[in-house]
Amino acid sequence: QVQLVESGGGLVQPGGSLRLSCISSGNIFSIYNMGWYRQAPGKQRELVATITRGGSTKYADSMKGRFTISRDNAKNWVYLQMNSLKPEDTAVYYCNAVAGRDGVDFWGQGTQVTVSS
Repeated sequence: QVQLVESGGGLVQPGGSLRLSCISSGNIFSIYNMGWYRQAPGKQRELVATITRGGSTKYADSMKGRFTISRDNAKNWVYLQMNSLKPEDTAVYYCNAVAGRDGVDFWGQGTQVTVSS
């Protein structure tokens, strides 16, 4: 089992920045991919960015150039730096880990990000 806890959400004005953090615990040595997803009201959960244990990253097109995912394997953290935030970035952001031989998904409880003036 893997436990994930996010932090860093909040209210920010358009054009502002936020940094989300996620710490993992439990069977962390089984984790290979980690990532961030988000879910806006009335919409499906969508990919934001993922990062492999080796540091390879993937971003959703609308986040490229604005968001940066990073990972500290030694300290079991994954981060999401979000710049140039827009009102449409408003959502609950979830930390994700893929672990184990069967590639099981684990999720955090989510952190709210609201972009509004």
